[in-house]
Amino acid sequence: MGKIVIFGVGSPIAIDVEETCGRLGLVVAAAIKNVDGPSHVSSHVPLLESAHVPGHLLDLRVILPMFTPAHRRKASEEAFRLGFSRHATLIDPTSAIASTATFGLGIFVNAGCTIGGAATLHDFVFVNRSASIGHHCALEEFVSIGPGSVLAGSVRIGRGAVIGAGAVILPKIEIGANAVVGAGSVVTRSVPPACVVVGNPARVVKESNAGYKGLSV
Repeated sequence: MGKIVIFGVGSPIAIDVEETCGRLGLVVAAAIKNVDGPSHVSSHVPLLESAHVPGHLLDLRVILPMFTPAHRRKASEEAFRLGFSRHATLIDPTSAIASTATFGLGIFVNAGCTIGGAATLHDFVFVNRSASIGHHCALEEFVSIGPGSVLAGSVRIGRGAVIGAGAVILPKIEIGANAVVGAGSVVTRSVPPACVVVGNPARVVKESNAGYKGLSV
């Protein structure tokens, strides 16, 4: 049975990452607390402060359980400084994954998702519960997909963009880097970088936005 380290426990989504590890038969050797505040893993997982990581853990693969792209990037940099060098890609076994889909490093695909044929997910993409990624979609680094979102075929999502829960992206649409699509939106035309769009059909409500939660990657 393999072992893994969860790096960062401040986001509530950490418990879902722990659950996926269990379904994959992975033992969580430790969870690293890298920020102040509550921890969101179960009491079964050894919890360590980032200043006190024993050397033997540094050889294990690490996963970053944060939905916010900028938080994920910051955690990846901190993990590297501490000596972690192996990023795990975790795909929940309840998800349906096309054999022709390709995945980078540090990706998390939560329970009940669908990844279509010839889809490409680049490093540090986060796909939350029950999302559907269509055939030939391309998700660049640090993209986050909210629960229940639907990306039709050949959609392209730029680096650090966030698709809110239950949003629908029509075929061949491009979402620019660090753009944000509001929950429940229906996107019928391409979205420029660093914009926020909401509604059905989705319309730009903010331009020159730094990114999700005001943070770009």
